[in-house]
Amino acid sequence: MWIVAEEQTAGKGRRGRAWISPRGNLYASCVMIDPCPRSVGAQLGFVAGVALARAARDLGATEVGLKWPNDLLSHGAKSAGVLVEGFALGGGRAACVVGVGVNCAEAPNGLSYPTSCLTREGGHEVGPSEVFDRLVQRFGEALDIWRAGEAFDRIRALWLDYALGLGERIAIKNGADQREGMFEGIDATGRLLMRSEDGLETIEAADLWLMPGSGARPRPALSASHRPKGPI
Repeated sequence: MWIVAEEQTAGKGRRGRAWISPRGNLYASCVMIDPCPRSVGAQLGFVAGVALARAARDLGATEVGLKWPNDLLSHGAKSAGVLVEGFALGGGRAACVVGVGVNCAEAPNGLSYPTSCLTREGGHEVGPSEVFDRLVQRFGEALDIWRAGEAFDRIRALWLDYALGLGERIAIKNGADQREGMFEGIDATGRLLMRSEDGLETIEAADLWLMPGSGARPRPALSASHRPKGPI
């Protein structure tokens, strides 16, 4: 079941951060009951990311790509985000909510990172209803590809085709810990792979910044033989 809001008064993003939600943008959540084993529930963020990137491309949005773990960037600035939350229902059952927020008419100002609206070539606006219609279709397709976690390798490959900053320098921060390294992709569960002075690190959760001069703009899709070689 999809729920769509015209605006939100208490929108939130990752780690409980406020998500500014004025009218004119898309705020949509998909509610699913027992969509997959709990151990792979976090993979839904990558499923949604792939669907969102594909929907944006379908609508003619230019210079779009994905920043780990779940942001859509347009022209190097954040234009959309994904939040996945799970809830126990009792009796061994669980619900999962995949929330998607897309800047269509207005992008917030004064944040610690640049923001943008999703636009077509020439700067033409993409309406929230257009994004929603394509998102629903692409999300259904991505769920079929994913097969409740049995085929995350296929979603991983698709996500890497849209990934920004691959093979380039990034900074990550988790609490007070901040460090830099080279972005080498994601592993078989979706964890970030970063090569630093300490070797190849596997990052479960963190905020990520693309360093100046890194690939903040998408490149042509990677062939399977040229994707970063993370653990499979």
